[in-house]
Amino acid sequence: MSSKKAGTAWRHANIGRLLNNAVRRFEARVLELMSDRGHDETRIAHVSLTRNLDVEGTRLTELARRASMSKQAMGELVDQCAELGLVDRIADSTDKRARIVMFTPAGLEWLDAFREAVDIAENEMRSELGKTAMDAILKGLAAYGAKFDTLDEDI
Repeated sequence: MSSKKAGTAWRHANIGRLLNNAVRRFEARVLELMSDRGHDETRIAHVSLTRNLDVEGTRLTELARRASMSKQAMGELVDQCAELGLVDRIADSTDKRARIVMFTPAGLEWLDAFREAVDIAENEMRSELGKTAMDAILKGLAAYGAKFDTLDEDI
């Protein structure tokens, strides 16, 4: 029996699981902070949309690509955020068939609250892990994931 446990221990200690656990903890803290600030409607799925939405607006197809989601799934997410008053769909001036997803004024306020929550959660993480470890984590993850970053550099 113990050899069987040892044979599966990798499932609990591999880097993918450790990163996933860290992301889940970080995002749970951000959601808690958002709720504390009156944004208890916020869900992780909404964060996926807003992480990929340019302040000046983004086409739905581009949002789906950035989030690695189907266009239909992203459309549902945009609909949810529109119902919450965070985003709106407007006609694309360059292509009347296309729609641009944009933050509403309330959505921009939500984005500011989200930025503050992320800053607080990151500072808490830095306090817990220490400056040296946090700096190494940020530098390492930025280098490791750089070629998979879906946002343009100037965004």
